[in-house]
Amino acid sequence: MPHFVIDCSEEIIKLRSPQEIIRKVYDATNATELFIPEEIKVRINPYQFYTTGNTSDNFIHVFANIMEGRTTAQKAELSKQITTILNSMFPNVPIISINIRDFERATYCNKEMVLE
Repeated sequence: MPHFVIDCSEEIIKLRSPQEIIRKVYDATNATELFIPEEIKVRINPYQFYTTGNTSDNFIHVFANIMEGRTTAQKAELSKQITTILNSMFPNVPIISINIRDFERATYCNKEMVLE
């Protein structure tokens, strides 16, 4: 936790390697100092088949899932940092966006929490 899932058109990973994209999003996230570095998770899902409105323009959208407790201002800054780094990497990609969703601590569970 937190989880950053990058959905993008397949062309994106032809322009830059998945490892580089993941590293840049990780670094931008880590630079905010909102999270423990070892807990930041970043994944990428390139899509061959998609539509963006009525086009097939390239796109990048980051779904950020974080534990509740950060302020709106902190989340807005995180969004801005990630969008800025992706825009600098892909200045010709017309759609670059992110949304942040909060996990509720009360309903979150992982493997370590259920092992005895």
